[in-house]
Amino acid sequence: MHVRKLLILAMLCVGPGMGQRAGLERARELYQRTEYQAALDVLDGLTEKNAEALLLLGKCYYMRGDFKKSSDALEQAGRLAPYDSQTHLWLGRAYGRRAETSNFLTAPGLAGKARDRFVRAVALDPDNEDAADDLFEYYLKAPALLGGGVDKATALAERFKDADPADYHYRLAQLAMKKKDLKTTEQQLRLAVEAAPSEYGRIIDLAQFLARQRRYQESDALFVQAERAAPVSAKLLFEHARAYIEAGRNLDKARELLARYLKSPLTPDDPPRGEAEQLLRRAGAG
Repeated sequence: MHVRKLLILAMLCVGPGMGQRAGLERARELYQRTEYQAALDVLDGLTEKNAEALLLLGKCYYMRGDFKKSSDALEQAGRLAPYDSQTHLWLGRAYGRRAETSNFLTAPGLAGKARDRFVRAVALDPDNEDAADDLFEYYLKAPALLGGGVDKATALAERFKDADPADYHYRLAQLAMKKKDLKTTEQQLRLAVEAAPSEYGRIIDLAQFLARQRRYQESDALFVQAERAAPVSAKLLFEHARAYIEAGRNLDKARELLARYLKSPLTPDDPPRGEAEQLLRRAGAG
């Protein structure tokens, strides 16, 4: 039998439900490869969109920078799965980005919605570390008028201090930085590294801080340490380049690191390619 006929027969045998599942898995694979438009094209082709599909749809729109479409899709996902922590987290992010990019009349309302979704995400799943991180950041940066405040951020950090000691020390470092207490900031960043010595991201945090204090020799040594811990990390290339560019030094090396970054297979957890391209322009490329 002709190969094409075999494929058609196989599709008929698996039925529409299996086709929907296959389409969703394909879209998820594309999302993980940061091929967001291709993932959207697959999702748009689904005859029915369940909560999983709508969540992925909202995440794709978010990554593409269309925060209104993202929040619309995530609102639909939330109605179908009202107790899903991840859906509330991503809806909070979409509302937050809309608040950042809207006018002064609509921004406060959108910011409040973002805060409420983060709170809900943490309440539904206290183990959702991303939700706790986003809520902490909101409390730390938002004014009291919008439900923020250092006192709330501190209380949240203490609430989850035993869940992840390294993350706890990092949050204390952020609180110290907010108060411009550089000595305590450094102490807490070092404690975060000690609490999770295999997590190269903690080393990067300390290296970035020291670079901003113009302690370049110490910072460079830490980046070397991070490279030994994660020799194939794309994110490390980006962060090392950013440290050089922010300091206005080693720009040739920074451009080389960013060129390697842009050729790397990225994931949604890595900084967007657009940010790397912006850094390249700051470094005098393009």
